Amino acid sequence: MSQHQIISSEPKPFVKWAGGKRQLISVIDKQIPLSFGTYYEPFLGGGAVFFHLLSKIPALRCKVSDLNSDLILAYVTIRDKCDELIVSMKNHSSNYQKNPDSYYYAIRDSEPIDQIDKVSRLLFLNKTCFNGLYRVNSKGKFNVPLGRYSNPNIVNEENLIAVSQILQSKKIQFSCRDFSAVLSDAKKGDFVYFDPPYQPVSNTSNFTSYTNRDFTYSDLEKLVKISQKLSDKDCKVILSNSNSNEVRELFSKEWKIIEVSANRAINSNSSKRTGQKELLIINY
Repeated sequence: MSQHQIISSEPKPFVKWAGGKRQLISVIDKQIPLSFGTYYEPFLGGGAVFFHLLSKIPALRCKVSDLNSDLILAYVTIRDKCDELIVSMKNHSSNYQKNPDSYYYAIRDSEPIDQIDKVSRLLFLNKTCFNGLYRVNSKGKFNVPLGRYSNPNIVNEENLIAVSQILQSKKIQFSCRDFSAVLSDAKKGDFVYFDPPYQPVSNTSNFTSYTNRDFTYSDLEKLVKISQKLSDKDCKVILSNSNSNEVRELFSKEWKIIEVSANRAINSNSSKRTGQKELLIINY
């Protein structure tokens, strides 16, 4: 396909995801190890760090995963069937323009079986829902209301093509699995970046997570144990998390803890979006 031969732009996340790292890339970039083997990201989400690394090192060997199977399906579909997906997205866009309200809720209530339809529904809802927050209720139903956008950019064709191209590399593997699976794969010299659902800093900030099971305190304890085992294997490990006492207490003294400032774009209360501190926790 002639028009797809040149990457016209650096690929960026194609979904807004709770806890997305786009605004922290410059800070995380300074901490990325100078050399490493395979890159692992077990809570892939929107993949800001993943795309950043690939645009610097296109031939990077990556094993990335997420527990959200719809999200992993989206990555694979953009890689393998980008043109069909764009056609489907353009269809959503033109229907949405005619009657945003009724079309949004009709698509939100739909349960497509077809691969292209499933992924274009996910991307369409992500671009048009309130705050671009992917959230499912306890029954696994997407339940976010329509957002207040005058003219949402539903089909970012240029970015989808750039993403599709960079994902063509045979060195990138996607899987849908629990974060603990990384332990049996990662070897000495590999680099693992963990960006789990954050520990709540206050009682009010405890929003439920991206899959319909919460990331609990015991999940966090398990994550710390796995991080320590990876460290013992001489893997390079970075974790992102909230600036909470639990997180600080669980990591032993040999981990370096860096405070970074972050604006949380997804907090519905805009006054709470600024001046948050987050932690980067590093073993090298």
